[in-house]
Amino acid sequence: MIRKTVAGVVEATEGVKDNMTFMLGGFGLCGIPENSIAELVKKNIKGLTCISNNAGVDDFGLGLLLQQKQIRKMVSSYVGENEEFERQMLSGELEVELIPQGTLAERCRAAQGGFPAFYTPAGYGTEVAEGKETREFNGKMYILEKAFEADFAFVKAWKGDEAGNLIFKGTARNFNPCMCGAAKITVAEVEELVPVGSLDPDQVHIPGIFVQKIFQGDNYEKRIEQRTVRKR
Repeated sequence: MIRKTVAGVVEATEGVKDNMTFMLGGFGLCGIPENSIAELVKKNIKGLTCISNNAGVDDFGLGLLLQQKQIRKMVSSYVGENEEFERQMLSGELEVELIPQGTLAERCRAAQGGFPAFYTPAGYGTEVAEGKETREFNGKMYILEKAFEADFAFVKAWKGDEAGNLIFKGTARNFNPCMCGAAKITVAEVEELVPVGSLDPDQVHIPGIFVQKIFQGDNYEKRIEQRTVRKR
């Protein structure tokens, strides 16, 4: 059995460089690779293209990379919770590609499965379709969308074993599974790292073949992005 474990986040992020393209799992602050993001901030690499559903909040998640002006381009489907993101986008400091959320997921999945492109009806007749090939199928128009090309995918899982098999928990699953194996190198950080054979095979969401490096993270904050409570 091939062991994918590395000593920690420093070793896991070896090889990251300026101007690379990263995929980062998570939805808002749910299921984000906190340890990996913090290390990328420390490394102070610049000119990054980041593919993620959104950019977290100003002082957490991808917002930390935005604060340090390390991101050149964001590829996202939602940007509404980050004031610094808004400021950089409106001022022209940050290049932004907004795409439908389903298309974001499918472009990850296409890369994961080795498909160069696919057709989707999402966005036809809007700015999303500008400059893209279109085609009619059964009387309906579709846009040709290309699979993502990324250097690293950073994902967060609940449990993982030394061979890289991963289990996600609840909504923290979100974009993490479809980003595994969708980049040249996939780095998985987990809350609990266990020996090979400890996981029930029927519960594994992502097999280790999609993961190159795995480590046990620590100090997860698990913030609540928007706390909503009922009035008494």
